[in-house]
Amino acid sequence: MKEQKDPSDSELLQAMLAGDEAALATLYRRRQGSVYRFALQMSGSTALAEDVTQDVFMALLRSGHSYDSDRGPLSWFLLGMARNVLRQRLGRERFYTSLADDAGKSGGACELHSMSDPLSELSRNETIEGVRKAVLSLPARYREVVVLCELQELSYAEAAGVLGCAIGTVRSRLHRARSLLIDKLRPAIQEDEAADDVKAARCFA
Repeated sequence: MKEQKDPSDSELLQAMLAGDEAALATLYRRRQGSVYRFALQMSGSTALAEDVTQDVFMALLRSGHSYDSDRGPLSWFLLGMARNVLRQRLGRERFYTSLADDAGKSGGACELHSMSDPLSELSRNETIEGVRKAVLSLPARYREVVVLCELQELSYAEAAGVLGCAIGTVRSRLHRARSLLIDKLRPAIQEDEAADDVKAARCFA
């Protein structure tokens, strides 16, 4: 007996465009997570990430015929749509948010783990939030490559496919983004090092 293979994204898309609601539900379950995480990591807002995810799949219903499989997998196409929706929303609303309400909800990157030492846990939480705020403060073109390559763990080629640019552009933007993040995080790193030095000095007091 021949095993039945799961339909590909492209097959689900074609069935969805033909009116198959089950295909839409399957495609949504399969791909909404990555779209949501990208929107959340780019904006810092769970509410906006949920809206963007809904908008992307509504737009897919309307304009899914424009997808060209020769240009890359559907997952790239969806992230590209999420990128466009986010740019429209963030540009229109001049959106800014604190990450305090979203700690530990990013669905993959920088998840928090319980620790026996409350002070260590507090320090870790502050470090994670500091990194998230630093990422959010980056210009969009640098934030995109950090989210895609560092948080979503896409390859340079995959990120280039999502962004519609050359691999070299992804590399150069990521290099610049890392430099900016180091500059933004250096005061916190130096503060932690100073605190460690004080603790070490106490041991010999």
